[in-house]
Amino acid sequence: MNYTSRSYRALAAYADSKLYETLFAFELDRRLADAGSQVRSVVAHPGLAVTNLISHRPVISGLLFGVMRPLVNDADEGALPTLFAATQNIPEGPCYIGPSGPAAVKGHPKVGTASRAARDTDIARQLWDLTSRLTDIDAPNKIH
Repeated sequence: MNYTSRSYRALAAYADSKLYETLFAFELDRRLADAGSQVRSVVAHPGLAVTNLISHRPVISGLLFGVMRPLVNDADEGALPTLFAATQNIPEGPCYIGPSGPAAVKGHPKVGTASRAARDTDIARQLWDLTSRLTDIDAPNKIH
């Protein structure tokens, strides 16, 4: 992996964290399948959901609770992709569940396609290996 220094930007850090979570989850799913496990690792995202997580950002919170409210999910709707992933027959392989509406920000859950960056198996393997080294956990040998 290429490590570079950059100034901290909250939105970029958030986006990076979501990318890394998806890469890691997809790599876990591949490793579980290779080990013959019936356990799955599935990524589910709520789209844009109005919750108290954004209450510390008054401008964003005001927009989502006000003018944009018809275009985003409430907390219950935001939970649907996770419930879908946990209860439905999900296709084999790395799987991404999210809202079906425009820009995947609102709507009923569906199986979607993660970004090209999130499907990069080489980067996912590097992230897994780095995580294993940093945590001193050899997880692949623990999967059965």
